[in-house]
Amino acid sequence: MVAKDLISDIVSPLFTSDTGNTALSWMEIHKISHLPIVNNKQFLGLISESDIFDINSPETPIGNHKLSLFSPFVFDDDHIYTVIALVKKLKLTIIPVLDHDNNYLGVITLQDIVYHFSDLINAEQPGSIIILEINVNDYTLSQISQIVESNDAKILSVYLHTNPDTTKLEVILKLNVIDLSAIIQTFIRYEYNIKASYQEESEMNDLYKNRYDSFLRYLNI
Repeated sequence: MVAKDLISDIVSPLFTSDTGNTALSWMEIHKISHLPIVNNKQFLGLISESDIFDINSPETPIGNHKLSLFSPFVFDDDHIYTVIALVKKLKLTIIPVLDHDNNYLGVITLQDIVYHFSDLINAEQPGSIIILEINVNDYTLSQISQIVESNDAKILSVYLHTNPDTTKLEVILKLNVIDLSAIIQTFIRYEYNIKASYQEESEMNDLYKNRYDSFLRYLNI
């Protein structure tokens, strides 16, 4: 998933003829605190709410004011991870996208990132989540996958979270099964520390109901 696939279809750029008040109005509508300024296809930079508040006369065109704009951007073929890293580093609410000829193509909003990232990690797929806590040097994805697959399950996504203050590593697994009991027991047998697990309640209720019904049918035999 690359930047050009994430571009918003609702956020338009500002032009130098637009006023600060116009910019604030658009920011309010889209719930963002930055907007790109362009000249034809040329990206001039991002303007923020604080930039506009510093303008003495926000009712006049932006181009009439001397602004110290900063110009972060990603290229259209940059991966979503690159986009997320830059947004987090610079604390942005949008990130402009350019092609390799430096033509402005559009912006990606935080909402766009969340929406598409949920697809990337299979967030809406039914299943469960298990979090392992292990030493960094003990992390072996092949063994973790083997344990999961030996229980007739598949890993839909895997993410790692490190704490710089410790040597521990959190391995967050999204699995395609609801009942984690057998998988958890296998991890414990291999001396893994299960920090947490999450199962979809409605699916688990159906599972337990089916087992209960089966048990009742057994008693009636």
